[in-house]
Amino acid sequence: MDWPLSVALAQSVPELPTGTDWSYEMKLDGHRMIMWRTDAGVRLQARSGRDVTAAWGDLALAGHHLPAGTVLDGEAVITTENGRISFEAAQARAASSPTRARRLTAQRPAHYIAFDALQLPSPNGDIRARPYSERRAALLSLLAELPANTPIQAVSATTDRDTALTWYNTLHNQGIEGIVAKRTTSPYRAGRTGTSWLKIRHTDTTEATVAGFTGTARQPRALAVRLPDGRVALSQRLTTALATRIAPRLVPQPGRAHAGRRRLHTRERGDRRRGRGRHHPARGGHRGPPALTRPQASARLHLLPQLQRARTAAAYLPVDPAASLRSPGSNPFPSDLDPCNSHGGGQRLAASLS
Repeated sequence: MDWPLSVALAQSVPELPTGTDWSYEMKLDGHRMIMWRTDAGVRLQARSGRDVTAAWGDLALAGHHLPAGTVLDGEAVITTENGRISFEAAQARAASSPTRARRLTAQRPAHYIAFDALQLPSPNGDIRARPYSERRAALLSLLAELPANTPIQAVSATTDRDTALTWYNTLHNQGIEGIVAKRTTSPYRAGRTGTSWLKIRHTDTTEATVAGFTGTARQPRALAVRLPDGRVALSQRLTTALATRIAPRLVPQPGRAHAGRRRLHTRERGDRRRGRGRHHPARGGHRGPPALTRPQASARLHLLPQLQRARTAAAYLPVDPAASLRSPGSNPFPSDLDPCNSHGGGQRLAASLS
């Protein structure tokens, strides 16, 4: 198994599936993380593939109790004084320098909630092709050998749908943002898992006006929407089906807006001067007004609480009403903090446009 590893992602659905071949897991509001226990030590990988060991030193230290050759998939979470899972605390840790991360660790230690075993020590090796039920049993057996006070724990799971719905309806205020359903016969597949991994999650509804888009009017990649408080937010990438539905409502304008990691810029036809109109968060400003294409359309969309908290620059980019795009604060969000980092990403903002 080679570093970095591509993670499996769940598909959003309106309701939990029924049947006897499903296991239902709590979906926690934290950061997706792969834990690698090698002969040389422990490495922690973000969903993006970035090495985040330095920011989560307490979890790396705990991982040394795992046998060499183990690879786990799970979620790094931090709880508040009242026991609530805090995404803000996890975000602060992930965005910290090693020195600040150590200080935050002393204040609020992290937990690693494992939900899958991908590799076991020799002679087992890579077990991703095995059914979920076998991998789950292997995970529980592996974690049972750890010290009693370990921060590495298995995610809560049940095969009873009613119990899962009770979790969903009663534990949202504790930081349980949804439920992930996994077929007990399913292997671990990187990327979208089709109908093998499904998730439901809590949403809030608000009205917003479409103020622009990235890509082209025929094939929009994402929407810039103006929220009721005047801020402009950039949606995640639209699915092909959703983009096809939205395109007829967009009014094409000269120029094309391009979305890039931690920046949004435009390129007008005939303008070949390097850097013009591009936003450079690292340098604290932008050159020229990065105007968005401005269609006249509106839509009703579902904003998740995580997007309202400006979870990432890519998923939710706060800007002023004049659409002068700037870095969200003095500490730009790491590129790996994806809104769906628990069990998969994709179209959280955009997919529920109607």
